[in-house]
Amino acid sequence: MTTIPQQWAERALYDLDTAKAMLDSGRYLYVLFCCQQSIEKQLKAIIAERTQEFPPRIHQLVRLAEKASLELTEDQTKFLRKLSSYYIQTRYPEDIADIGKGVDLNLAEMYYEGTKEVFEWLSSLI
Repeated sequence: MTTIPQQWAERALYDLDTAKAMLDSGRYLYVLFCCQQSIEKQLKAIIAERTQEFPPRIHQLVRLAEKASLELTEDQTKFLRKLSSYYIQTRYPEDIADIGKGVDLNLAEMYYEGTKEVFEWLSSLI
Protein backbone atom coordinates (compact mmCIF):
# COMPACT_ATOMS: atom_id res chain seq x y z
CA MET A 1 0.00 0.00 0.00
CA THR A 2 1.39 3.39 -0.95
CA THR A 3 1.49 6.31 1.42
CA ILE A 4 -0.21 9.65 0.82
CA PRO A 5 3.11 11.36 -0.03
CA GLN A 6 3.91 8.55 -2.49
CA GLN A 7 0.51 8.97 -4.12
CA TRP A 8 1.14 12.70 -4.58
CA ALA A 9 4.61 11.99 -5.98
CA GLU A 10 3.25 9.41 -8.43
CA ARG A 11 0.65 11.89 -9.72
CA ALA A 12 3.37 14.54 -10.00
CA LEU A 13 5.44 12.25 -12.23
CA TYR A 14 2.36 11.40 -14.27
CA ASP A 15 1.75 15.12 -14.88
CA LEU A 16 5.39 15.66 -15.86
CA ASP A 17 5.11 12.79 -18.34
CA THR A 18 1.87 14.32 -19.64
CA ALA A 19 3.64 17.66 -20.12
CA LYS A 20 6.16 15.87 -22.34
CA ALA A 21 3.34 14.23 -24.31
CA MET A 22 1.71 17.63 -24.80
CA LEU A 23 5.05 19.07 -25.92
CA ASP A 24 5.49 16.28 -28.45
CA SER A 25 1.95 16.76 -29.77
CA GLY A 26 2.23 20.54 -30.12
CA ARG A 27 -0.27 21.45 -27.40
CA TYR A 28 2.01 24.04 -25.87
CA LEU A 29 -0.41 25.77 -23.53
CA TYR A 30 -1.16 22.45 -21.87
CA VAL A 31 2.57 21.83 -21.42
CA LEU A 32 2.56 24.80 -19.06
CA PHE A 33 -0.58 23.62 -17.28
CA CYS A 34 0.83 20.12 -16.75
CA CYS A 35 4.18 21.51 -15.62
CA GLN A 36 2.41 23.57 -12.96
CA GLN A 37 0.39 20.55 -11.87
CA SER A 38 3.52 18.42 -11.62
CA ILE A 39 5.32 20.86 -9.34
CA GLU A 40 2.17 21.50 -7.28
CA LYS A 41 1.74 17.79 -6.60
CA GLN A 42 5.42 17.26 -5.84
CA LEU A 43 5.27 20.10 -3.32
CA LYS A 44 2.16 18.56 -1.80
CA ALA A 45 4.02 15.25 -1.50
CA ILE A 46 6.71 17.01 0.51
CA ILE A 47 4.14 18.77 2.70
CA ALA A 48 2.28 15.52 3.35
CA GLU A 49 5.52 13.76 4.25
CA ARG A 50 6.82 16.48 6.52
CA THR A 51 3.58 17.33 8.31
CA GLN A 52 1.80 13.97 8.19
CA GLU A 53 -1.29 15.99 7.22
CA PHE A 54 -3.24 16.46 4.03
CA PRO A 55 -1.68 19.35 2.07
CA PRO A 56 -3.58 22.62 1.78
CA ARG A 57 -5.95 23.07 -1.14
CA ILE A 58 -4.04 25.92 -2.69
CA HIS A 59 -2.37 26.14 -6.07
CA GLN A 60 0.18 28.95 -5.77
CA LEU A 61 3.53 27.21 -5.99
CA VAL A 62 5.50 29.71 -3.90
CA ARG A 63 2.96 29.46 -1.08
CA LEU A 64 3.16 25.68 -1.23
CA ALA A 65 6.96 25.86 -1.08
CA GLU A 66 6.62 28.03 2.02
CA LYS A 67 4.24 25.47 3.58
CA ALA A 68 6.86 22.81 2.83
CA SER A 69 9.48 24.97 4.60
CA LEU A 70 11.63 25.15 1.49
CA GLU A 71 14.17 27.87 0.89
CA LEU A 72 13.94 28.95 -2.73
CA THR A 73 16.49 30.88 -4.70
CA GLU A 74 15.36 34.10 -6.33
CA ASP A 75 15.34 32.35 -9.72
CA GLN A 76 13.25 29.48 -8.37
CA THR A 77 10.78 31.91 -6.85
CA LYS A 78 10.40 33.79 -10.14
CA PHE A 79 9.99 30.55 -12.07
CA LEU A 80 7.34 29.19 -9.70
CA ARG A 81 5.39 32.47 -9.72
CA LYS A 82 5.30 32.54 -13.50
CA LEU A 83 4.37 28.86 -13.71
CA SER A 84 1.54 29.46 -11.23
CA SER A 85 0.15 32.18 -13.46
CA TYR A 86 -0.24 29.73 -16.33
CA TYR A 87 -2.26 27.39 -14.14
CA ILE A 88 -4.76 30.07 -13.16
CA GLN A 89 -5.07 31.50 -16.65
CA THR A 90 -5.61 28.15 -18.37
CA ARG A 91 -8.59 27.34 -16.16
CA TYR A 92 -10.87 30.01 -17.58
CA PRO A 93 -11.99 29.95 -21.23
CA GLU A 94 -12.05 33.72 -21.54
CA ASP A 95 -8.33 33.84 -20.70
CA ILE A 96 -7.13 30.92 -22.82
CA ALA A 97 -7.17 32.76 -26.16
CA ASP A 98 -5.13 35.68 -24.82
CA ILE A 99 -2.52 33.64 -23.00
CA GLY A 100 -2.31 31.05 -25.75
CA LYS A 101 -1.11 33.68 -28.24
CA GLY A 102 2.27 33.96 -26.55
CA VAL A 103 2.86 30.26 -26.02
CA ASP A 104 4.99 28.59 -28.66
CA LEU A 105 7.43 25.70 -28.91
CA ASN A 106 10.33 27.69 -27.46
CA LEU A 107 8.38 28.85 -24.42
CA ALA A 108 6.92 25.40 -23.81
CA GLU A 109 10.36 23.78 -24.04
CA MET A 110 11.83 26.37 -21.68
CA TYR A 111 9.17 25.73 -19.05
CA TYR A 112 9.32 21.97 -19.51
CA GLU A 113 13.09 21.94 -18.98
CA GLY A 114 12.82 24.29 -15.99
CA THR A 115 10.10 22.12 -14.52
CA LYS A 116 12.23 19.00 -14.89
CA GLU A 117 15.04 20.73 -13.02
CA VAL A 118 12.78 21.82 -10.14
CA PHE A 119 11.07 18.42 -10.14
CA GLU A 120 14.40 16.62 -9.72
CA TRP A 121 15.37 18.91 -6.85
CA LEU A 122 12.02 18.37 -5.12
CA SER A 123 12.27 14.61 -5.68
CA SER A 124 15.59 14.59 -3.85
CA LEU A 125 13.82 16.01 -0.78
CA ILE A 126 11.26 13.22 -0.48
